[in-house]
This record gives sequence, C-alpha cells and structure tokens, in this order.
Amino acid sequence: MPATEITVQAAGTVAGKTLLLPTGAPGHTYAHVQDWLTEKRKTKAVVKDVSQQMLVKGIKQWAVFEEKRGTAVLRTVFKIT
Repeated sequence: MPATEITVQAAGTVAGKTLLLPTGAPGHTYAHVQDWLTEKRKTKAVVKDVSQQMLVKGIKQWAVFEEKRGTAVLRTVFKIT
C-alpha cells in the first residue's frame, strides 16, 4: 500500500488522542511504509510507532512515527492509500 508523507499541525486533543490537521503539499511517496522504516534503520535512527495515540482529520488510514533528534522529537506522518 503506497504511503505519502504529509505535513501536519497539532490542533488539540479529542477523546484522549492528539488531533493532527494536514497542511501544505504532500511529500515523498513510498511503495510501503516499510521502505521508509528500512531507510531509518540503516541510519540507526530509533523510531516509535505512535499511530494509536493520534487522529488525522480527513484521512482514513495513517501511520505516525516519532524519533528523537537531540532534544527535539520529530513526528513523521504518512497517508496510506
């Protein structure tokens, strides 16, 4: 299933989950989310799947991953089509 990286903005919480609103143009498209994960593992980056803690408005299937970069937490969101 193809996965497209999207830009989101946090918009509060709903039912104990963080609500994310898509903004901007879509980013890279991968044949599968696993392709992105493989790239991250090659660079020894530690990523955590936090999809169950997030809601993305207007998208039926998504995947959200977090990774630590220094003191910041980088969140990467994919739209699964």
